[in-house]
Amino acid sequence: MGRVDATWAIDELAYAGPEHLDPAFVAAFNRKQGNPDPGPDLAVLREHGLTSESTVVDLGAGTGQFALAAARCFERVIAVDVSPAMLAFLRERAAEADLPGLRCVRAGFLSYEHSGPPADAVYTRHALHQLPDFWKAVALDRIAGMLRPGGVLRVRDLIYDFPPGQAGEVFAGWLANAVDDPARGYTRQDYIDHIRTEYSTFRWLFEPMLAAAGFEIVSVDYHARVFGAYTCVKR
Repeated sequence: MGRVDATWAIDELAYAGPEHLDPAFVAAFNRKQGNPDPGPDLAVLREHGLTSESTVVDLGAGTGQFALAAARCFERVIAVDVSPAMLAFLRERAAEADLPGLRCVRAGFLSYEHSGPPADAVYTRHALHQLPDFWKAVALDRIAGMLRPGGVLRVRDLIYDFPPGQAGEVFAGWLANAVDDPARGYTRQDYIDHIRTEYSTFRWLFEPMLAAAGFEIVSVDYHARVFGAYTCVKR
């Protein structure tokens, strides 16, 4: 796994945004995310050979919606996040659930240092877009480095599945589905802020990054031309 020197690495917490330090934002995070069901992603990992003895790394774990469920299925789950507020929330939930196989690590895509045997799978949901494309490519290379040969990468993220000339049309449809109440979900301004200040990339750029890092894409699915889900295997 390639080491990123702190003298030239970006500050991932700064790129994630100051809201990740706000306990109020963290407390509302699951509600705004819609409490996504981790079941389909766990099923994908099982379909690719993971067992109760497997090790899974969750990068950008947030409040642990996936990590907590994964820790009930796999022997070792490492939940990694740059936000101390997110990890504090996750540690409290893990203690309540009595999940000794779940470990929380404050780090990011560029700073997490995996120890012990290579991981069997890496999972990440709606976090990779916080990195500009150069750093995404570096992050994917580092992910490959922490996986065993044949290990699985499961990515869910905001990735643009349209040509640049159709951005206005696609974004208009996206914004039309925003909610008015920020307590219930993502507002029009939330989506505008994402488009302006975060780093979602085009599918036709993202997939070559995966290949360059040594991954084979075995399945891909898109919703609304914005939400991509990838299952990849390390060659």
